[in-house]
Amino acid sequence: MTSENSASQELSWWLVPGRYLRREILPVLTNLKLAIALLLIIALFSISGTVIEQGQSPAYYQSNYPEHPALFGFLSWKVIQVVGLDHVYRTWWFLSLLILFGTSLTACTFTRQLPALKAAQRWKYYEEPRQFQKLALSAELDTGSLNALTPMLQKQRYKIFQEKDDILYARKGLVGRIGPIIVHIGIVTILLGGILGAMTGFVAQEMVASGNTFEVKNIIDAGPWASKDILKDWSLRVNRFWIDYTPTGGIDQFYSDMSVLDKEGKEVDHKKIFVNEPLRYNGVTFYQTDWGIAGIKVQFNKSPIIQLPMAQLNTNGKGRIWGTWIPTKPDLSEGVSVLAKDLQGMVLIYDAQGKLTSTIRAGMSAKINGVNLTIHEVVGSTGLQIKVDPGIPLVYGGFALLMLGVVMSYFSHSQIWALQKGDRLYIGGKTNRAQVAFEREVLQILDQLSSQPATPTANLVTQK
Repeated sequence: MTSENSASQELSWWLVPGRYLRREILPVLTNLKLAIALLLIIALFSISGTVIEQGQSPAYYQSNYPEHPALFGFLSWKVIQVVGLDHVYRTWWFLSLLILFGTSLTACTFTRQLPALKAAQRWKYYEEPRQFQKLALSAELDTGSLNALTPMLQKQRYKIFQEKDDILYARKGLVGRIGPIIVHIGIVTILLGGILGAMTGFVAQEMVASGNTFEVKNIIDAGPWASKDILKDWSLRVNRFWIDYTPTGGIDQFYSDMSVLDKEGKEVDHKKIFVNEPLRYNGVTFYQTDWGIAGIKVQFNKSPIIQLPMAQLNTNGKGRIWGTWIPTKPDLSEGVSVLAKDLQGMVLIYDAQGKLTSTIRAGMSAKINGVNLTIHEVVGSTGLQIKVDPGIPLVYGGFALLMLGVVMSYFSHSQIWALQKGDRLYIGGKTNRAQVAFEREVLQILDQLSSQPATPTANLVTQK
């Protein structure tokens, strides 16, 4: 007796959490208002992650989001870093929102959508006239027959079920019941892809001069489970970087001709990239995002050609310009400043007093302090954003499922019952959407049944 009591108590410990889950937790998780609220919150913080630059240095946020005055009266660099708005998509609270939203959709799918689909697949014949009174749309005819009704329904693409000569059931659009389930699966797949990318992906940035070889080192944002192993044993070379300009001098497009090299230095992949046309290799994507001027190639009289670096100057937001200082004497006692603003080859030369002395293009020479200075080339540098996101295939697949489910959801699930009782024909039906179109369809069928030499009497009842 004691053992039976203990077994019963042990079983009750297992049953109580299950009852609590079904009665208390599931109704909250499947609540439509909760799902909408979570979706709006996720959308709001996603927008903030787009507006507020992600993965920048603390100095950047201190400069652009000061405490006095704070943006909107409260948004300062301290708030951004404490809350985690500088890396929104990897914060614990944002990932928790995604998990909670995905759990809500999954619970709704299993407790509402799947049971609704099973209920739609189950059906029964109506064998009594009184059963038609419960339908949203029903009619009683004193003419017509099931034999005449069947081809009409088939013409409207209904699937017919008939076991007896006097009873008929027809339906179409069952795919409309599957659509919401596919939508939920698509959204959950997108959420899983986003979480996977946030936890295992990383973003890097590199500024590489034309002709240089580099390995990805400057990782600016990475998930806690990100692995750098995919960057081993290969490197990249920027064979050439150039810019196409419009006739007015504006930038039309900038390009990078790139090669992927193995650890022996052999080329294993090659591609010309530009904006919206990246290079993908070994799960890593290289985007063309920026450009700059890395240096300038000059020659003094008949000396060898040398390359001097150029640095971007602070213009207080009045355009971009790069400059360097070129010595004109071996002891560095004299020199000139050289400025360039683009890769079209035009450079400005200033003397020690800041006076403009020459304006020349690449391939031209100028006499400076008794030295014949030749400008051979303004060397550009390409700005690359390197991204690793293992969740991208899941996100793309989720969006494909989402679009498929939305299209499927537009199909109406329509059902029609018919019963022949002597000389009386009872017809009724219902649909889950497009009620007006369904009524027109049923009226058209009734008109066809009524188009007999002896005009019948039909009583149509519509329940709204």
